[in-house]
Amino acid sequence: MPKIVRFYEFGDADVLKLEDQPLVEPSEGEVRLKVEAIGLNRAEVGFRAGRYLELPKTFPSTLGYEASGVIDAIGFGVSGFQIGDRVSTIPAFSMLNYGMYGESAIAPASAVTHYPVTLSPTESTAIWMQYITAYGPLVEYGQVKAGDFVLITAASSSVGYSAIQIAKAAGAVAIATTRSNAKKQMLLDKGADHVIVTNDEDLVSRVMEITNGHGVDLVFDAVAGSFLETLAAAAAPGATIFVYGALDENAATPLPLFAALQKGLKIQGYTLFEITTNPIKLEHAKQYIYRGLESGKLVPILDRTFTLDQIVEAHRYMESNQQNGKITVTVP
Repeated sequence: MPKIVRFYEFGDADVLKLEDQPLVEPSEGEVRLKVEAIGLNRAEVGFRAGRYLELPKTFPSTLGYEASGVIDAIGFGVSGFQIGDRVSTIPAFSMLNYGMYGESAIAPASAVTHYPVTLSPTESTAIWMQYITAYGPLVEYGQVKAGDFVLITAASSSVGYSAIQIAKAAGAVAIATTRSNAKKQMLLDKGADHVIVTNDEDLVSRVMEITNGHGVDLVFDAVAGSFLETLAAAAAPGATIFVYGALDENAATPLPLFAALQKGLKIQGYTLFEITTNPIKLEHAKQYIYRGLESGKLVPILDRTFTLDQIVEAHRYMESNQQNGKITVTVP
């Protein structure tokens, strides 16, 4: 029987249990994967802890958005795939219905895609969540272009590195933020034009220095909370602030009303499901990512790899905020 990760209550990483479960057959419109690697995301930490956009209605619950593996069973009505195909999953489903943490996983065929043969199974779990999350605000909605100043907060995450790469591919100026000096050099090495260490530097002053008083045209923010007021102060007239995360999860997020009125700012909430649940937008995103991977403008940045029996340690590591890039899990 395959080993599957489940949890029986909300809590810290220790609630995750690796258990033997019967092999499940895919239903209509589904495929089954023999999982080779899993990509970890902060959404799964929130789901496990009871702090996410949606929460399990019953226990035990599975979890996980991203896996790569080999298709070993295909449900009725599925076309475009064969037994033995190597694929990865796109976060285009609810974790209330599907979970990718395990040696075997059922996924809706609509959320499964072939990945470039140049990528390893581990690398292929580090493309869809992160690149689509950044693609939506920067490309689909923000229409980033050459010369734009783009501010990327919490930039050492896998999504942050993806945003840096997408901004640079468009010819924009990528300004990354990080809380300490420990991650500054890697951010510069991996493409950021400027790095602001927010524990040591005044963000608004540094932005105005970098942009010659213009401010930033696009903000891609994972923090929210009171930090939103600082971001509004750093924004250029007519800028858009895209908020996609809430790392400052215990703080209220006030609307910076006067800055928004004075500058005509747009403050927009975003999740990647705006892209992944829209077939046309998803296809555009996939083709953009495929082209970027092929050209070398998009290169997944991997941090630390764990094994499936270390899933608790992997979650603890993600919550420690030590990572520089994507955390992955290999499956025997």
